[in-house]
Amino acid sequence: MARRPHLPADDSDSEAARLLELIRSTVPPVHPAGLPFVGAGLALAAAGRKHRCVRTAGLSAAGACALFFRHPARVPPEGTGLVVAPADGQVTIIDTAAPPAELGLPASPMQRVSIFLSLFDVHVQRVPISGDAVEVAHRPGKLMSADKPAASDENERNSVWIRTPDGHDVVVVQIAGLLARRIVCDAHTGDKLNIGDTYGLIRFGSRLDTYLPEGSRVLVKLGQRAVGAETVLAQLP
Repeated sequence: MARRPHLPADDSDSEAARLLELIRSTVPPVHPAGLPFVGAGLALAAAGRKHRCVRTAGLSAAGACALFFRHPARVPPEGTGLVVAPADGQVTIIDTAAPPAELGLPASPMQRVSIFLSLFDVHVQRVPISGDAVEVAHRPGKLMSADKPAASDENERNSVWIRTPDGHDVVVVQIAGLLARRIVCDAHTGDKLNIGDTYGLIRFGSRLDTYLPEGSRVLVKLGQRAVGAETVLAQLP
């Protein structure tokens, strides 16, 4: 029987590195906010290792949380004045509405695009356009289903007002849903934000509203599936 040639150490290391990179590109990492949930499931599985039902429940919970809190890499498109989707999900509303009052913007209606995130969508939120965070404001509220139009006004929300280098104002709003119990926002007033960067997360079901300045050209349609940081929502004037 022919023997396989011995691979040099550097070739073996190269093969291992390629395999590791393949795994990383195929299996998305978990957002830090999800690590305690994944850890709790694994701890339950370890505690119940002698009991099949408990072990299975713990591993299933850990797997479900890893799926929910997945944080895939995304590459924003190149171009001037492009506003990308702040989240994965379905475009459910395209209309005009006044931006959240707590930001202090004029109450004049702005174009609005709403994306509804189901329980199975990626739930991290992405910066829709580069600029300065002029204001970040949280407002408590109800926890009705996020796919209802009234959720924009009545549900708990966290709003970020972004001013682009060209002076355009764009607002992105995280809205809690029926199962959501916490909005995570890492953006703060005065921050420099870059298009496509992750800035927050909503736990277990939610909605994202993006408000656009007058003259913007909306490039998505109702019912379309959006991919956070990659789908172009609109072109600024």
